[in-house]
Amino acid sequence: MSETPRASGWLASGRLVLVGIVVVIVVPSLAFIIAAIGQSVSSERAETAPAALSSSGECVTCHQRTTPGIVEQYRRSSMAAANVSCQNCHEVEAGYPGSQPHHGTSILTVPTTAKCATCHQEQVDQFSHSRHGLPAYVAMWGAADLSEAHLALYQSIAEGSFNPDRMRNALFEIEGPAITKFACAGCHDIGAPAADGSVGQCQTCHLRHEFSLEQARKPETCNHCHIGPDHPQYEIYIESYHGISYLTGGADWNWDAEPGTLTVRDFPAPTCATCHISGFGGAPTTHDVGDRLTWYLFAPQSQRRPNWEENMTRMQLVCRECHSQAFIDEFYKDADALVEAINQRVRLSDKTIAPAREAGLLTEAPFDQPIDFIHFDLWHHWGRTAKFGAWMGGPDYVQWHGAYEMLRDQAELEAIVAELLERSGLSDAAEANGS
Repeated sequence: MSETPRASGWLASGRLVLVGIVVVIVVPSLAFIIAAIGQSVSSERAETAPAALSSSGECVTCHQRTTPGIVEQYRRSSMAAANVSCQNCHEVEAGYPGSQPHHGTSILTVPTTAKCATCHQEQVDQFSHSRHGLPAYVAMWGAADLSEAHLALYQSIAEGSFNPDRMRNALFEIEGPAITKFACAGCHDIGAPAADGSVGQCQTCHLRHEFSLEQARKPETCNHCHIGPDHPQYEIYIESYHGISYLTGGADWNWDAEPGTLTVRDFPAPTCATCHISGFGGAPTTHDVGDRLTWYLFAPQSQRRPNWEENMTRMQLVCRECHSQAFIDEFYKDADALVEAINQRVRLSDKTIAPAREAGLLTEAPFDQPIDFIHFDLWHHWGRTAKFGAWMGGPDYVQWHGAYEMLRDQAELEAIVAELLERSGLSDAAEANGS
């Protein structure tokens, strides 16, 4: 049956009343919500645009025209929020080592760690006695040009006392400054001495001019240097279960937590910083990145570090936040065994080329024969990668980017040495000596 005109009219009127009620109730509510969101966003912006900006005076006025990106980074920084001005970091007295005149004053274009130590003395001291300090620089330039004070500092550092060869790196010298300025120096200058005698570059990890805790704590920052065939820690981390946790859940982690207060609530899984730097699980905050390590994994044949047991205790304080002691003990036992196995393979490669070297078939000059590159790759690329992969949980890097490549290079070394000895008529003598 069709609706009557009267019923249809009442229905239409009812709909109009319902729409009116919705308009009266819902629309003001939406307006209130939108206003609240806008107020929240404005509040956030107010917090990230600190009043301290005006304290920089002429610096900001000029640089807003010439380098506005730097000013905007500074506006968002904790430095600006703490009323740290441009002059606090850059301005020095006339004649200060490494300074230059600038609009009636003297400045350091790049502040040194001596300037950072004005507020961060403990962190600078820890950094200066770390692998990121002079050992990183000496691995590139050698120790010949160090001052007596810097040489003493270098020798007091674990890596400095261990390193038996302080000569300028052969590849660095062969490639030359036109290349190495954009290659080796891009990472190893983190430990460069400054004209004022201080060591290192904090801005390598704490990018200017925001100095963001989140940025310094994220693995992508370490990726700038710890990547590639000789030290692929970033790739290994991303492959590991820790890295998977970061990639899938890291957006919700508390990246701005106050240093020294971090718990599993802030970081349910570790990053590079959590394991090596951050105060976490009873391990104190440190800027000495070797403070929790047990081996010199970077070496051709790894040895235990000084005080390795104390270092292990500190690292395991971090591990125990998620893992049982039984699991940790088994992991350390197995990883130690892998290090010893890789050491044996490197020793085998040394033994393999020894007859050719003793017979004078290899030159003294580095990297001037194919065998030099193969022998170097075996320990410097694949051996180190296998060790890093084991300790950081990257099975693909232990196997296909590590142990497999070592086996292949070993076979190639044996073939090259056999051919050299045979062409020189020395193969019978080598066999008689058991080589």
